[in-house]
Amino acid sequence: MSFVNELGPHLPFLRRYARALTGSQNSGDAHVRAALEAAIADRSALDTSLPARVALYRLFHAVWNSAGATLDAANDEGEAGSGPEDRLRRLPPVSRQALLLTAMENFSGKEAAQILGVSDDEVDQLTDKAREEIDAVLKTNVFIIEDEPIIAADLRRIVESLGHEVAGQARTKTEALERAIPAKPGLVLADIQLADNSSGIDAVHEILKSHTCPVIFITAFPERLLTGERPEPTYLITKPFLPDAVKAAIGQALFFA
Repeated sequence: MSFVNELGPHLPFLRRYARALTGSQNSGDAHVRAALEAAIADRSALDTSLPARVALYRLFHAVWNSAGATLDAANDEGEAGSGPEDRLRRLPPVSRQALLLTAMENFSGKEAAQILGVSDDEVDQLTDKAREEIDAVLKTNVFIIEDEPIIAADLRRIVESLGHEVAGQARTKTEALERAIPAKPGLVLADIQLADNSSGIDAVHEILKSHTCPVIFITAFPERLLTGERPEPTYLITKPFLPDAVKAAIGQALFFA
């Protein structure tokens, strides 16, 4: 199997990462596509001394960094706006990348350092800085759709540790619609397989008809959502999850909301 073919299994997760990093499915996919085109056009663009997944993310970052000026130039007037591009300009982008790579994508500190081209110690410093900066951006109320009581309790603790409030919880689609719609949450955390075999995806779609907010899906079956067909969720966490992965996703979701 060629090195390029080895990249295939990692592409759905790179697309997830790219969407979380850019806040846009279209923008994220464009950067992923550019990275693949670079790999096809020039085999040396991929560092074959690295594991395929690390090499792929490293190449993606090379492409991302070459196009990053488009975001930096988003506000040429110099005014302090409140949109995600404006907030992005005020945060260290490498810090956010280090946090997402280690917390959401589960790279080791050494692997993240190889991807970003920094030292192992710098990755730790960047990650800490990102948590401080992103957590301070926005506080909100969060609705949790999860049928496992222990997991729901873990999510509640994570949400509250970040300074957010829990607007409510639900175990089924019916409960979610009854409780989430009047609560008007600023963020929804949702499993996709609920207690009565109803769908968390369907519940979220109904909630979003009446109230717009970011959604993070948390599931043991990411392949049900990472299909390559549109639309895909911008934020998707795989069970069993690490608390840092949830924290990173919450920060990114609110950052781009």
